[in-house]
Parts: sequence; structure tokens; C-alpha cells
Amino acid sequence: MADPRGFLTSDRELPTRRPVDIRLQDWREVYQEFGTDRLEKQAGRCMDCGIPFCHNGCPLGNLIPEWNELVWRGDWRAASERLHATNNFPEFTGRLCPAPCETSCVLGINSDAVTIKQVEVSIINKAWEQGWVTPQPPERLSGKTVAVIGSGPAGLAAAQQLARAGHTVAVYERADRIGGLLRYGIPEFKMEKSHLDKRLDQLINEGVKFRAGVDVGIDITGEDLRRRYDAVVLAIGATKWRELPIAGRELRGVYQAMEVLPLANRVQEGDLTLSPLDMSGKHVVIIGGGDTGADCLGTAHRQGAASVTQLEILPVPPTARPGTQPWPTYPMTYRTTSAHEEGGERLFAVSTEAFLDDGTGQLAALRIVDVESFDGAFQPVAGSTRELPADVVLLAMGFTGPEPGSVIEQLGLDLDDGGLVKRYPDYRTNVDGVYVCGDAGRGQSLIVWAIAEGRAGAASVDKYLTGTTNLPAPIAATARPLVV
Repeated sequence: MADPRGFLTSDRELPTRRPVDIRLQDWREVYQEFGTDRLEKQAGRCMDCGIPFCHNGCPLGNLIPEWNELVWRGDWRAASERLHATNNFPEFTGRLCPAPCETSCVLGINSDAVTIKQVEVSIINKAWEQGWVTPQPPERLSGKTVAVIGSGPAGLAAAQQLARAGHTVAVYERADRIGGLLRYGIPEFKMEKSHLDKRLDQLINEGVKFRAGVDVGIDITGEDLRRRYDAVVLAIGATKWRELPIAGRELRGVYQAMEVLPLANRVQEGDLTLSPLDMSGKHVVIIGGGDTGADCLGTAHRQGAASVTQLEILPVPPTARPGTQPWPTYPMTYRTTSAHEEGGERLFAVSTEAFLDDGTGQLAALRIVDVESFDGAFQPVAGSTRELPADVVLLAMGFTGPEPGSVIEQLGLDLDDGGLVKRYPDYRTNVDGVYVCGDAGRGQSLIVWAIAEGRAGAASVDKYLTGTTNLPAPIAATARPLVV
């Protein structure tokens, strides 16, 4: 155990965010430095429970009490080793994961949970600073080859695990740079891309080959990959965005979030001096209250939008855990991100009925209405219809599954009724030698699930190629059964 009285003597504490007026002038991450002594006190709040429910809350099965104790004792290098034992990319999850481990922390039953996420990111930050993160190339090659399609967190985790097992791995990415949504979906202020680049250098030095700018299904066919490689791992994500098919959808000024966010990231990469969809001086409305909506909010602020309004069809969530979502489940409560702290208005329980034209094909306003839920359906509130002026609307309503066609069809993969790739619990598809992991088979989910599935899928591929495997696989990351 860490500090036996830590949970009694130390309150939960997180690093402060940089002042809003300062951080809006750049795209750097928002949090200020958090002293080592303060962080060690936070780790000391961990009670090393007899049944660590934080393990259950984390899809990766992170050894949280172990590295909390090591941090409290000042053994940061050992803490880094325990952290990497279950997580390939803690610098990603420590910045981007919503921390379901914390909502299942036993201390959180009647007090404030341990700051698990902050301890995690602090460990990996120190590990990089001290040079403890080094390539781990295999001692010998297996002679087997694997193609990984997609370079998001699931694809990268699978690639790293398989390369360390001795297989020759090539990762195919249709974008011009490696990283998937980590590269072009996550804004710089949430995760600076230097963290991604450092990890990619490690993978390259472990033998992973990256093939950016190759659209599998067009530039190279699925059949070609099956001929060239002993196994194929599909990690293409769930990038088919949810549409809003209402009157005026075709107007100029109405965009999907993922049409705007990648352009903002390309400005930070130095590809553009100004985004073609820059929102400076515009009145912006974001439809969708999730993480993507918050990313749009922070982006609009940094581009100098005149105003930003975020719409959510659901009512205002409760501030405390509701009785219908008891510990240790992940509760749907009211959360304020750094982007919300920066400004803008949030409207709940409203639905958009139409996008309104200014007479030239340009968006001028939205017609919205308050809604109430009855028997699981949203009904408009009489007399609540009104117009909301807007120059730009960003649709951030989530994703429904992988984009259909090309590689999925070429490989002959079966889909379920929701458009996801069908798979067995060991990540096999209906086609021999073809595996799927991450959102393409699971549906839109968390980055921690993507990494967990990449690790588990890699273990299954390794066993398929060699007859056995020593690769660890998170117990929680079992794919849903293939329905035949």
C-alpha cells in the first residue's frame, strides 16, 4: 500500500489550467506543471483495495494500485515499467481517456476518487524526460508478415505488439501522415502531436514499416494484401459520421466536425497558413454535446469565433451520480471541459428542425425547438420554436461505423445490422487470416478500448501465425461474438 493514511490526510488535487485569455492565443496543451511532491501525495491517496475495482473500470486492466505505490515511494522508473506492462501508449490515454477507472475507484464511493489519470500521464512524462522509453525490437524474426490497415490507437497497438513478437509489420494509412484521428481529429490543445511523433519513432526503431498516403481498397486491393501478407488486421475505425438529414442541410456553412478539425490540425502541422474553413468572426453553432463537440468548441475559440453555441438534444445531466447509475459504473453527469471553460453557451433539450437560407445558398440561422422525452422518443414542446442565427454549423453527433465499400467488400467481410464488421471473440472475421480490432468491429468507443483491442487482437494474430503466443491480452477486451 502507498500512504496508509493518504486518503484521509490529502484531498484530491489536479493541476490548474493556464488562464483562458492566455491559452486562447496558442494551441498548446492547457494544463500547467504539477509538482512531483504534490503528485506523489495524490498517488498516496490510493488505498490498494483488496478488490481493486479500478482494474475492472479500465479496459486495459492497468495495474493502478501498483504504480500508485511506486510513485508515492519515488520509484518512478519502476512505475513506468508497470504502466507499460498493460498500456502501449499511456501518453495518449493520460491525456484523452475520460478515466472510467476513476469512476470505479473504491475511494470514490464516499469521497473524491484518486487522480489516476493525472498520475498516469505524469509517469509517462517523466519516463520520456529521463530516457526510459526505448525501442524494444525482437531478438529474432518469425518470418511471418502482417498488414495493419489503419494507424489509429488500435492499429498502432496491434502493430507494436506484433513487431515485438518478431513479425514483420507494415501499417497502411490513407492520410499523408501516420496517426489516424490522433493526428487529424484530436486538436493540438488536447494532445500536442510531439507525443505521437516520439512514439512513432519508437515503433519505427522496433521494425514497424509505415505506409502513409496509401488508400487500401483503391491504391492497393484487399486481395493484394492477402497475397502479400500472412495475416491482415483491419483497424480502420468508425469514421462514418452521423448525418442530420433535415431541410437546408445542403447550405454553405453546414459542415461535419471532421471536415473542420483536420484542417485546423493541418495549420498546426505547417501545411496551411489558414484553414479554408476558419471560423474567425463567425457565429458558430455546434450540434452535439460529446467529446467531438468540445473539440469543435475549443477550435472555434482559438480561431476567433464571434460566438459559439453548443446544442444537445438530451436534458441537462445531473451534477452527482444518479441512483440509476451506481458505483462502479461510469455515470452520465454534467461535465465541464477546458473548452467549455473558455466560453460559449450550452443549450440542452433542444432539437434542430431546419437550417435556414439567407437567399443565396448561405446558412443564416437554425430553427430549433425545445424537446421532452416520452417513452424513449423526443417530442417538441409547444410554443418553443425559435430561430438561432448562425454563420457556421458543425455537426458533431458521433459516428455510426466504418465507411462501407472498397476494402471491406474486397476482403469479403460480413457486416452486422449496424454496419460493423462481424467478428469472433478472438477478433477473427469470417475470412481466414483477417482480423478486426477497434471501432471498426466495436463501434465508436474510447481510446482506451481501442488500445486494449489492438493488444488483444495482436495476441490472437500471433497465435494464428505461430500456434501459440506470449503476448498479453486484456481480459476485458474480448470482442463480441460473431453472429452466424
